[in-house]
Amino acid sequence: MEARFFLRFLLLLSLLSLSFSIYEDQVGLADWHKRYIGKVKHAVFHAQKTGRRRVVVSTEENAIASLDLRTGDLFWRHVLGKNDVVDQLSLSLGKYVLTLSSRGSVLRAWNLPDGQMVWETILQVSNPTDLLLHVLGNVKSGRDSLILACNGGFIGAVSSIDGVIVWKKELSVDGLKLKHVFQPPESDTIYAIGFIDTSQIALYHLNAKTGELLKHATQSSPVDLSSEISVISIDSLVVLDSTRSSLLLIKFTDGTITHHHKPLSGIAKDFSDTAELIPTKLNDIFVVKTPSSVSFVKVKGDNELELIEKSDQTGIVSDSLTLSEEEQAFAVVHHSSNAINFQVQINGREVLTEAIQIEEHRGRVKSVFLNNYLKTDKSHGFRALIVMEDESLLLVQQGAVVWSREDGLASISNAVPAELPVEKEGVSVVEVEHTLLEWLKGHMLKLKGTLMLATPDDMGAIQAMHLKSSGRNKMTRDHNGFRKLIIVLTQSGKVYALHTGDGRIVWSYLLTPLLQSQRCPSPSVLTLRNWRVPHHNALQENPSVLLVGRCGPSLESQGFLSIVDSYSGKELETLILDHSIAEVVPLPLADSSEQKLHLIIDNDLNAHLYPRSSDSLKVFIGDMANMYYYKVENAKGVVKGYAFKEGHGTGSSDEYCFSTRELWSLVFPSDSERIVATARRKMTEVVHTQAKIMTHQDVMYKYISKNMLFVATVSPKATGGIGSAGPDEASLVAYLIDTVTGRILHRVTHQGAQGPVHAVVSENWVVYHYFNLRAHRYEMTVIEIYDHSRADNKDLMKLVLGKHNLTAPITSYSRPEVTTKSQSYFFTHSVKTIAVTTTARGITSKQILIGTIGDQVLALDKRFLDPRRTANPSQEEKEEGIIPLTDSLPIIPQSYVTHTLQVGDLRGIVSFPATLESTTHVFSYGIDLFYTRIAPSRTYDSLTDEFSYVLLLITVVVLVVAILVMWAMSKKQDLQEKWR
Repeated sequence: MEARFFLRFLLLLSLLSLSFSIYEDQVGLADWHKRYIGKVKHAVFHAQKTGRRRVVVSTEENAIASLDLRTGDLFWRHVLGKNDVVDQLSLSLGKYVLTLSSRGSVLRAWNLPDGQMVWETILQVSNPTDLLLHVLGNVKSGRDSLILACNGGFIGAVSSIDGVIVWKKELSVDGLKLKHVFQPPESDTIYAIGFIDTSQIALYHLNAKTGELLKHATQSSPVDLSSEISVISIDSLVVLDSTRSSLLLIKFTDGTITHHHKPLSGIAKDFSDTAELIPTKLNDIFVVKTPSSVSFVKVKGDNELELIEKSDQTGIVSDSLTLSEEEQAFAVVHHSSNAINFQVQINGREVLTEAIQIEEHRGRVKSVFLNNYLKTDKSHGFRALIVMEDESLLLVQQGAVVWSREDGLASISNAVPAELPVEKEGVSVVEVEHTLLEWLKGHMLKLKGTLMLATPDDMGAIQAMHLKSSGRNKMTRDHNGFRKLIIVLTQSGKVYALHTGDGRIVWSYLLTPLLQSQRCPSPSVLTLRNWRVPHHNALQENPSVLLVGRCGPSLESQGFLSIVDSYSGKELETLILDHSIAEVVPLPLADSSEQKLHLIIDNDLNAHLYPRSSDSLKVFIGDMANMYYYKVENAKGVVKGYAFKEGHGTGSSDEYCFSTRELWSLVFPSDSERIVATARRKMTEVVHTQAKIMTHQDVMYKYISKNMLFVATVSPKATGGIGSAGPDEASLVAYLIDTVTGRILHRVTHQGAQGPVHAVVSENWVVYHYFNLRAHRYEMTVIEIYDHSRADNKDLMKLVLGKHNLTAPITSYSRPEVTTKSQSYFFTHSVKTIAVTTTARGITSKQILIGTIGDQVLALDKRFLDPRRTANPSQEEKEEGIIPLTDSLPIIPQSYVTHTLQVGDLRGIVSFPATLESTTHVFSYGIDLFYTRIAPSRTYDSLTDEFSYVLLLITVVVLVVAILVMWAMSKKQDLQEKWR
């Protein structure tokens, strides 16, 4: 009996896997995948005479990548962990990429052509620091080329062949930070220069083969030293003092330390305490930058400084580029309007000046990396890799942009959907074939594919035909709601509109330069919201989005609002606010022009209403008695609820400003509980029905209040990583709280469990993921909550006669009679993020979208997380579709919506409905982007794109012909019988 039951369960799983499967030719029809690298911080060029020319980069997103120097395409890429930040990048022997990461404690070598890791070495650094790190590939020891890595007071020599540590030296001096390491030509001695605190200069002599300390010397500095240095030659450097008013020129000649103190005012009059020393490596030249100028200073002799060039425009200076033993080149880039001025100087002599036009809304230049090449006349040509303010990457050469990459999309922080324009009259919504021959050819190919007679070339032609005829890339909306815009906000403050058809950028907009020219010195965008979503009353209006941000790094800084048109990306309005921004509360209200109402909460807990119009004010005041908001203070372990009332707390006459009144507060004891996660329902989620039919035709009513908040707390010892506390010391408590009254609806404790906790709330249930220390496995728990106050609405006659209370208003102030059902299951994967599918009317079954540790998105059917699952379900439960209970949730390979692709450093998943009820859009983002459409209950309300209309037509024709033939045969037979 049990064996038969188990076989039935396996059969059910196989059917579910088939329902999630897609055909090979369907991949790429309804999904797309974009790969990015992030903001570049290091770049090394490898331009060989033959073969592929490439540039190797490391980025702020902890990615290492090799790019084609001709096109900007990716050759290979690796994404390291969040705690494995790349600090230094270099090339060795022309075939290895060297990276020093994790605060100077991990050294790796990667194969340059294919990116495979060759070796990895852990450097045991006693006191790691994230200050200056050095990787040198020119230190020789016998036949082996050594790699020298320095960190704080640590020096280590590593073999470039196998990564073995040849020698290491820990200079045990308190406060020592090495700043420069060099080896004179034809010498076996390594010189290491560093600062002890800010008052002493230290010089160490080391044997290059053994690491033995040969000699060391220290000397007091006449000024307090800062961390800003510039290496001007192999044995000299320039240091800026802590007051930023003078320089110290330090030289190391014959193993001795000499220094000369020079005030900046002696070089140029406008040098002040705001001077900045640019860390370049130029030949006896260093760069001093002020808010209004960039100056190049040459060191002559032992202690003379000469100003060789001064630019009144602020610019970005590249590191030096060695052309020969006597020549060093560097680039200076200035930004003006929609162009950048690109200058190249060799030994202080300008040899190239170009004005390069760039696209709008890229912002200012942030960094530049210079490279040279030989022209046909044997002269030097120059190209540069430029990183812009919006984190995009440009390669400029010969006065033009050769290629560009929108790598700002690797740092998306928020995403919202937007509709496309309605198609104009007279234009066909569906693009059909132009000739009858093409139409017949296309459907014959579909028929061959259906009958499995298609060749690989035919399958490619079928997929190309699907892409052509689907019309998915049109800039108008379709009746199924498949074509939309995804508006995304990046950490650089740039907004992009992506088309769901192919992921292309429809428009982009960088807000920062515009605000900097007004009363907002250093703007930063906090969040992105939908501002206007036209429906019935304002169809002539374009949809728009709202950008909310601050004008400074402080929480007390004044805020700003910017409204951007969703169709064109044009700025409609920008407001510089006279108050701070602590929180943005979207309201379920809209004015007559369908602008959504928002409340901006400032640091004094005053609420400011936007848009500021009499219409919105009237709408809000009419519903203000039913408006509440809550605030979670994780650090204090407090959750508070507030209501609004008219009048400003400071006595201001601003009618759009409302004061708040604290209604309740929940204080979690800090010695036993710490808040680690919160979650709540989407405000826009649609619930199709409140009733749920149980076994034996029983009815239970969902508790579907949008005011329900999920809060997870853990014991203080369990706030660290997994294993930071034992099973007896760790505990996780889950709460369901009503945010209007502060009433705890449900509370459950998981002993021996800890975070990280990821949760999602939908309808009347919550699913959360955590780690079970006792079982040494991850778990997922589901809690469903039901409203028993409507339990008497089970009589059909009451429903017919209207004697039920289903239409009675729901209020949080009436104590609800709730019951809960819960169940826990083991889960294989660690989770990065979690979401749930949403559809237009809430009829379609739900799927849990899980971002796994492998940077993929798994769609898990909600039926697997049904708390009513039992090991031996009854016949009625089987008919209801309840799956037999197992201790673990199944991982079906076909359930990965990302297929075999990965979304590097996956951070978020967004689901939004299509017009077609069966279908939902899924957009996941990290360093990469992935979009697809899924149908959790299959496409029950439409025909698929693979439906063969030719086969249907042939079937109908055959049936008609058969009917006619049978009719003729019947008439003939009747006639023959009459003649008899």
